[in-house]
Amino acid sequence: ARLTSAPPELPGFTAASVCMYDSMPMRRLWVDADMERALALTMPAVTVDVNPKGLPTASTHSPTFSASLSPKGITGSPDASILMSAALVNLAGELVGINTAIYSQTGNYAGYSFAIPTSIVTKIMTDIKQYGTVQRAVLGIAYQELTPELKKEHDITIVNDGLLVGEVVDRGAAMGAGIKAGDVIIAINDVETHNGAQLMEQINRYRPGDKVKITYVRANKKHNTEVTLFNNQGSTGLVQAANVMNLGCAFKKLSDDTKRNLKISYGVQVAGLKEGKFKDAGIKDGFVILDINNARVNSAEDVEKVYDSIMKSNDEYDKVMFITGLYPTGKKMYYAVDLAD
Repeated sequence: ARLTSAPPELPGFTAASVCMYDSMPMRRLWVDADMERALALTMPAVTVDVNPKGLPTASTHSPTFSASLSPKGITGSPDASILMSAALVNLAGELVGINTAIYSQTGNYAGYSFAIPTSIVTKIMTDIKQYGTVQRAVLGIAYQELTPELKKEHDITIVNDGLLVGEVVDRGAAMGAGIKAGDVIIAINDVETHNGAQLMEQINRYRPGDKVKITYVRANKKHNTEVTLFNNQGSTGLVQAANVMNLGCAFKKLSDDTKRNLKISYGVQVAGLKEGKFKDAGIKDGFVILDINNARVNSAEDVEKVYDSIMKSNDEYDKVMFITGLYPTGKKMYYAVDLAD
């Protein structure tokens, strides 16, 4: 792209004309010297010097206003039509963000669009291809962004920002590494974490079982510690894609004779039991499920809906099916099926 000078209202920026290669209007991208910020602005007809794909360029009408973007995190641009239709690139033409959402106060294309850093996108794609689901690492803390008020309250003098640890989860990754409430996390693997978004961006780059270096402040002294990240079940194991087949059986509709003999009007029967969660819990072939977690079930689809609801829950400590049912002999039984890996 052809380097040009930035307009006077953007002091400290250099500029590059870029084409989005998608028949959208030409845009001009400004990036400051340290690549911390970028500004995308719709421009009147401009010429692109480099077009590696040989695609036609385009022109546009009057300029729109601009706002801060960041190739290092998730931030926004006020011309959402730019980013929802094209990639966020740097001056070298490298992809640095994938656009995923728009925030608009009017409901139309004008608003803020949001991009996920490509380093995280690459990890997500790899996880889905290899494991069938995203591997999310958990540090195991509750925190607040450090403010002048919190600095004064906790007598913190050697840093101005960071993440103040408010609580450390029992048996979590942070506890195992010696991090305590009152510590201020300032970097992960030597990448500074000034706010919660930066902390989450760094943690999202890793999988359960990965080791990271945490730099933190305690009693106004800097310390380093190595943390082995956990998954949301509190272990270092990789999570497999949630699938009702993990239960290890099929479900068949009850016959009228079975309903009559057991004096019931609904339920679903376990069939073809093999290795899996149900067998581990002690359930046997022929067991008739009446309800799961107090929800009536009358088909395989009902069981799958309950299973999916449990697995999608944000409560990592409640991945359990509480099952009530009958055996063909009429014996009533209760089972707790642990769905956690």
